[in-house]
Amino acid sequence: MAQDIFDKIRKNRGPLGQYSKGVHGYFTFPKLEGEIGNKMIFRGKECLVWSVNNYLGLANHPEIREVDAKASADWGLAYPMGSRMMTGQTSEHEALEAEISEFMEKEDTILLNFGYQGMVSAIDSVVDRNDVIVYDSESHACILDGMRLHAGKRFVFKHNDMESFDKQMERATKIVNNTGGGILVITEGVFGMAGDQGKLKEIVDFRKSGKYNFRLFVDDAHGFGTVGEKGQGSGEAQGVHDEIDILFGTFAKSMASIGAFICAEENIVEFLRYNMRSQVFAKSLPMPLVVGARKRLELLRTQPEHKARLWEIASNLQKGLVEAGFNIGETNSCVTPVFLQGNLAEATNLTFDLRENFNIFCSIVIYPVVPKDVIMLRLIPTAAHTLEDVQYTIETFSKMKAKLDAGEYQSEEMATVEVDK
Repeated sequence: MAQDIFDKIRKNRGPLGQYSKGVHGYFTFPKLEGEIGNKMIFRGKECLVWSVNNYLGLANHPEIREVDAKASADWGLAYPMGSRMMTGQTSEHEALEAEISEFMEKEDTILLNFGYQGMVSAIDSVVDRNDVIVYDSESHACILDGMRLHAGKRFVFKHNDMESFDKQMERATKIVNNTGGGILVITEGVFGMAGDQGKLKEIVDFRKSGKYNFRLFVDDAHGFGTVGEKGQGSGEAQGVHDEIDILFGTFAKSMASIGAFICAEENIVEFLRYNMRSQVFAKSLPMPLVVGARKRLELLRTQPEHKARLWEIASNLQKGLVEAGFNIGETNSCVTPVFLQGNLAEATNLTFDLRENFNIFCSIVIYPVVPKDVIMLRLIPTAAHTLEDVQYTIETFSKMKAKLDAGEYQSEEMATVEVDK
């Protein structure tokens, strides 16, 4: 007898969903209210927030707010209607693509409605069943989901481990030598959880040596606008920007908006325009978002003080945490993880303490994203933060860690919170 799909869902809520009744609205799906900035309202009181990807502080920049408001008034949110291939093409869309290409020093650019579905669709478009994908084990979920559509082989190498990469490339090369396919290497410029950059230079060196033939696809969502002298990203920072064959960036981080883009050779971008199903069959990016993105790119390009301020905050935060005895891993970006030892109950209790008693809101990351008995608190510094915010956070984290080490967060069950619905 066939099983009722809904019965299966009721019995298995998933690795995170199993906790939903106790955490929804507080640890998951929390409501941060008020203007986007270093301090926002959580459960009716002001908190210092380290969880918003407003890297350059542009979300409430007066010039940005003015352009966003005018574009909304001029165009509304409906225009243009339809996909770009059919009825959604505009001069503004084309201008934004051209400006990104110029700034990124790449031949051509295609806009994406959303980064996640754009990445999924791009991977699906570029490779076929004869090709092999080799990817970093800590690649973002959008990369993993894109590879699920891939009918060919895929091999994973240990995170930033070039010996493992070499081994997987050997396996991939043997296969494509028989199938006549190619190899697509996928990694990230900045890994969004731990903050370390992908080893782009080392990967490129394998190709320069002539040992392997492959194309390189880099997701630099967290690197674009924040890393490199010009803000072109991790490739620029590592001196291999020109060697990245397909470069993905998003507007959702440094540009504080919605949408994304891919830069590549002109013929590759043209292929993507006609073959990326997520763009061919989806409504065009609304005009206010396009006009707003052009202004954001202008400020990113012409006002380097925002990136300088971001790095002042990030450097002081990371330096202060290390001096206070915290483990922040191998980050070499603005993303600032803090690794602690503890179980799920301790993780929720210390997070509750930070939010309710110290008014600090930061993201908590637990198993299966990190190993069991590891608690990772992820802090996202921005240009909107202050050095006073940094100092208060370091002092508070020191108090929190002392309580954790003393066993004050231990309990039989994880913390749960009554949330008004």
